[in-house]
Amino acid sequence: MGLLAWLIVGLIAGWLAGQVMKGGGYGLVGDIVVGIAGALIGGFLGSALFNIPNAVNGINLTSILVAFIGAIILIAVLRMVSGSRR
Repeated sequence: MGLLAWLIVGLIAGWLAGQVMKGGGYGLVGDIVVGIAGALIGGFLGSALFNIPNAVNGINLTSILVAFIGAIILIAVLRMVSGSRR
C-alpha cells in the first residue's frame, strides 16, 4: 500500500474513531497518526486472531474498517493508561 493510501485510510479511520470515542479531537496530523497506528494494530489483530491475510491493503471499505477498529482499540488503551481527558 502506498504512502498516499496510508495517509487517506489513516485520516478517515482516525477521524471516525475520534468521533465515536467522543474525544476532544487530535487535529489533522493526530487523526492520521491514530489512524495509521490503528491500521497497524487492526491488521496485526486481523491476521493473528482471524487469519485474515493483508487486512489493510488499499483504499477500500475493509481497510478503513480494520484501521477504524484498531484506532478505537488504541484510543481505549491510551485512555486506560493515562486516564480519560474530558
